[in-house]
Amino acid sequence: MELIFLGTSAGVPTRTRNVTAILLDLQHPTRGGLWLFDCGEGTQHQLLRTAYHPGKLDKIFITHLHGDHLFGLPGLLCSRSMAGNANPLTIYGPAGIAEFVETTLRLSGSWTDYPLEVVEITGGLVFDDGDHKVIARPLNHPVECYGYRIEEHDKPGALNAAALIADGVKPGPLFQRLKQGESVTLEDGRVVNGQAYLSAPQPGKTLAIFGDTAPCAAALQLARGVDVMVHEATLEAAMEEKANSRGHSSTRQAAQLAREAKVGKLIVTHVSSRYDARGCERLLAECREVFSGCELAEDFTQVSV
Repeated sequence: MELIFLGTSAGVPTRTRNVTAILLDLQHPTRGGLWLFDCGEGTQHQLLRTAYHPGKLDKIFITHLHGDHLFGLPGLLCSRSMAGNANPLTIYGPAGIAEFVETTLRLSGSWTDYPLEVVEITGGLVFDDGDHKVIARPLNHPVECYGYRIEEHDKPGALNAAALIADGVKPGPLFQRLKQGESVTLEDGRVVNGQAYLSAPQPGKTLAIFGDTAPCAAALQLARGVDVMVHEATLEAAMEEKANSRGHSSTRQAAQLAREAKVGKLIVTHVSSRYDARGCERLLAECREVFSGCELAEDFTQVSV
């Protein structure tokens, strides 16, 4: 999987950072999969600077209804339709997301020419298609806000074809059943258990993408053991009280969560517009004092999961 940060600024855009939007390219071998997490104002403009086309989006996950995470959605939906795209799209988000989409389209005289489904979530399992599942957890913010945990299902182990042939099993359709771990009966009456010829399953990748939040109990559930955690670090540690009072986290708190959750890598984003390039270096240094495996995302940063 590949993460592409389209916007990394908190609240308002800056000259170098747009407001929040993150692409996730699932890179599925047969059905692809391109998901968007949040859609701040100008997200479709940011997409134009990448190799990705909005028509390839099949899911959009909104963490909460604050404008810097949402105001780019109507424009993106309409442009996708005006391009003649017919691929279906599903939007997930908190209560009110359906009203927002319906109202902005209606009042602007706009429509979509592709199947559009809007799903209002309340936490727990959002969906599971057999390849990936998404779990949402409520966070600590002034409005209803969620974080998303994306889990790739474990991949079956490889079939040891050479061992099967050595044991007298001829290559053919039976191999496919054995690869699924089934037991099959051969022509000579022998029963062969496919599980005995499979290597260990390959663990799927895991990823946690947080919405805006002050520290909360659900955060650990969301992030525990993931390969990559994306978390806001709106303000520096010295301004922690101010950050928390507004439902945000400091650098130190994001890094402490990463350490406690034992994540593989921490990517911090949603940086206050008060910080220039040198200020961002200071934010990153504060994170790394607590959790060394940390990077601070800039617009168009790409991270492999």
